[in-house]
Amino acid sequence: MSRYRSFQEFYPFYLSQHRRLGTRLLHVLGTSLVLASVGWALAARRQSLLLVAPLLGYGPAWLSHALCERNRPATLQYPLWSLMADFRMFAGILTGRERLSVGRGEI
Repeated sequence: MSRYRSFQEFYPFYLSQHRRLGTRLLHVLGTSLVLASVGWALAARRQSLLLVAPLLGYGPAWLSHALCERNRPATLQYPLWSLMADFRMFAGILTGRERLSVGRGEI
């Protein structure tokens, strides 16, 4: 049974798992690469290019959890909410509503 009953309950947990500058930078990089690869696939009208999008997104994100946060990605337990939270955090960082980090190395 899930510990969180709603996305609103889950999102603060998600942010707590993404506190360090390196983690957030690698997540922003991964999400940017996903958006670019989807845009490229649509522009080129090549659906096969969509296959690289998950690798480009999850690769940097999961690497950041291993190297920076030293925790398990929330994606493993909450796949859909983690995806939604990643895009929300990404948008928040780009618009200035979210800090780039909330742990050591704050910006």
